[in-house]
Amino acid sequence: MTQTKLDKKKLELYKKLLLKLKEDFLYDINNIAQGHNGGADSESRDVSGHVQHMADVATDMYDREFSLGLASNEREVLQKVDVALKKIKDKSYGICTECSKSIPDVRLRALPYVETCLKCQEKIESGRR
Repeated sequence: MTQTKLDKKKLELYKKLLLKLKEDFLYDINNIAQGHNGGADSESRDVSGHVQHMADVATDMYDREFSLGLASNEREVLQKVDVALKKIKDKSYGICTECSKSIPDVRLRALPYVETCLKCQEKIESGRR
């Protein structure tokens, strides 16, 4: 597979996909942040003002940590989306950053923010193990 640039029509399609993803991630991150802005006092008291059981507090803390972890993952993907949008602008979108070959449309449709072809991604991941 050689390096081939995507035509304007495909670039516009991927741009729309990426912008929709970005909008969705920003919405999710905002909702997570809105849902976990309680003060320190709200951690140990319920709505009636009574002290919660330690297990309830632990569950709330776990839920908060889990949600913040999700928000962190979404922020990482959001950064990748921004990089992909910049690549569309400078017309380098769809080219593997490792081997400089074209990334197949099937892969781009599944993960429009992906930076590597499947072969290179597998090499990267096997090197981490």
